[in-house]
Amino acid sequence: MARIGFTGTISVGKTTLVNALKQLPEFANYHFATERSKYLRDLGVPLNGDSTLKGQTIFLAERASELMYDNLITDRTIIDVTAFTYLANSIEHCQSYQFDRLASFMLPEYDYVFYVSPDGVEIEDNGVRTTDAEYRRLLDNKIRDVLFTHMNKITKYVELSGSVEERVRKVRQVVGI
Repeated sequence: MARIGFTGTISVGKTTLVNALKQLPEFANYHFATERSKYLRDLGVPLNGDSTLKGQTIFLAERASELMYDNLITDRTIIDVTAFTYLANSIEHCQSYQFDRLASFMLPEYDYVFYVSPDGVEIEDNGVRTTDAEYRRLLDNKIRDVLFTHMNKITKYVELSGSVEERVRKVRQVVGI
């Protein structure tokens, strides 16, 4: 049993991967957390570059609450929240930095952090997230920056690419299932 988090820029298949793992009997005892952006947007929480410090704090609280489960598979991590915070237009860099410092204290609680590469994955419009390719690239770069800044706090780090089947196979291999 473990806390497994997937991190990566928008539209790389993190939710698809989590939903594929959810179908496997060996993960039956896990809590699964998937994208909640539409729900939060409908509550008035701004997303992507329009996010605010309050909005990012809500997202951080969600990720922190997920870590209360001993057996977790989530399609978002604290790393994602921090990267979005750095890219939010209304949040000053010094605030993002302090947010990052606070959030990073929870990173050791993930047993596995899987970075999902955008290579070869087209942007899909789900009606919630942006489809701006430049923003996607900037977010990917910032996620990688945050990852490497805090690599010493991450228990096990693995990069994923390829088809959903290849990704599932790699996760099962790494986790030992």
